[in-house]
Amino acid sequence: MMELLRTRRSIRRYSDNPIDRKTVSLLIESALRAPSSRDIKPWEFIIVDNAKLLSELAESKEHGSQFLRGATLGIVVCADSGKSDVWIEDCSIASILVQMMAHSLGLGSCWIQIRNRKHKNNRTAGQYVQKILGLPRHVKVESIISIGYPAQKKKPIAKSSLNYEKIHHNNYSMQYCLKRK
Repeated sequence: MMELLRTRRSIRRYSDNPIDRKTVSLLIESALRAPSSRDIKPWEFIIVDNAKLLSELAESKEHGSQFLRGATLGIVVCADSGKSDVWIEDCSIASILVQMMAHSLGLGSCWIQIRNRKHKNNRTAGQYVQKILGLPRHVKVESIISIGYPAQKKKPIAKSSLNYEKIHHNNYSMQYCLKRK
């Protein structure tokens, strides 16, 4: 698991190699196995593999979603916002599990934040995605995960460049001492 964490990077360029159904099934299973508060499971997932629809979703916001156009697959992570007061957290957990599963299968992925982002013309990114996908009003979009076989290679982030100053010990004013290797 640590090796997956060390080597996973956000990938925004993909080859045009298709993702087989068995691999997509594993991504779906990983999403459905995500833990949720009180086991309510408010999340819903929309699997998008239609190139035209991926291209439309790539226009979800002004910046940071266009690379979805080059992905083979997109997973829209949303939730019935009335089912749970922590649907955002539950969707976030599911999103990262999908990304980790994708990486373990040799795929690249990148999180596209939709919630609280702007589209254009006084419309939010969430409203845009709701309209494109025909989502009911109570189903809110957290993120879209772009997925495909990587067309770029990124080096892992060096352990020595991790922000260890963000780690505190017993209270905020005490830094946690770790021997760095």
